[in-house]
Amino acid sequence: MMNALALIVEDDKDIAEVFDQALQRAGYETKLCLSGEIALTTLKQERPNVVVLDIHLPKGSGLDILKEIRSQSRLDKTWVIVISADSSVTDPLRRESAADFVLDKPVGYVQLRDLSARIHPNNQPEGRV
Repeated sequence: MMNALALIVEDDKDIAEVFDQALQRAGYETKLCLSGEIALTTLKQERPNVVVLDIHLPKGSGLDILKEIRSQSRLDKTWVIVISADSSVTDPLRRESAADFVLDKPVGYVQLRDLSARIHPNNQPEGRV
């Protein structure tokens, strides 16, 4: 079986490093995207099992990335964890169920590690339904 891939889309390098360590500890290979533009390019080449997605990014919006993920049938098994400090964005996302999980910053290492471990393909072989 291929390694599970987590795409981390976060422009704050310190936060991204914490997310990276948490996801690796949960058993994922990780790729980091520091801008929306890089994330969209990466999504054309990769099929991640999970995307950890910040909303406010340079060169693109996390909301646009979320829409792109949901519009691609090849990404229909990809879990999306939106993480943002902006409740004006996260509250509507919770209602719309566009993202699988919506977490408010600050998100801790243990919280993200445990959540991503629960949705790891080894624990959820059918992926996102």
